[in-house]
Amino acid sequence: MLKLPLNALYRPAQEGVEQPWLLVLMHGVGSNAQDLFGLAEYVPPPYHVLSLEAPNPMGQDAFAWFMFSVAADGSRTIDEAQEQRSRALVAQTVAAASAQLGVPAERVIVGGFSQGGIMSLSLLLTQPELLHGICVWHSRLLPEVLPLQAPSAALQGRQAWISHGTQDNVIPLASAHAIRNHLQALPLQLKYREYPCPHTIHPQELQDSMQWLAQQAALVEK
Repeated sequence: MLKLPLNALYRPAQEGVEQPWLLVLMHGVGSNAQDLFGLAEYVPPPYHVLSLEAPNPMGQDAFAWFMFSVAADGSRTIDEAQEQRSRALVAQTVAAASAQLGVPAERVIVGGFSQGGIMSLSLLLTQPELLHGICVWHSRLLPEVLPLQAPSAALQGRQAWISHGTQDNVIPLASAHAIRNHLQALPLQLKYREYPCPHTIHPQELQDSMQWLAQQAALVEK
């Protein structure tokens, strides 16, 4: 039984895998650990799957990584203290799971949808030593995290899957373009894709991102 700072659901890697990987998933605002745990059946077998639950309750079975407000002009103000605390808890959880499962950082992928993707992106940029890469769906980049970004050299060789819906009415496509433009300037490998869908993971998007995960684990030809 894993002992972690955050509540989580766990599915082990396929038995007999010599060098398993770890995929840590984080849900969007107002959801819970069950949400992305539903993707576990699609995740390539070499991966342990860990679906985390955010620490800030919003209602019954509804949680957030941090609260935020949206102004009339569309600008957002986040609860920075909550974001910092959640990011620290995520980092501690990733490190603890990695240690307890015997999976080194170079075989750890952290991912998420919407606000969970924000947390993944922030973790990569601030503590890249904890992971190999990120798998982010329909998300955005927090300007509050940019002053904390690790030196570019620390991001050398990291991997990033970023995808978004062209009809996303919750987080605009421009937010994905901002992520893409920021990551393109860093020494990491970026795979960026767009799909004809709103704020939900498109079936082809799911298939393509799972294939990307398989490639990271060297299951299919790179």
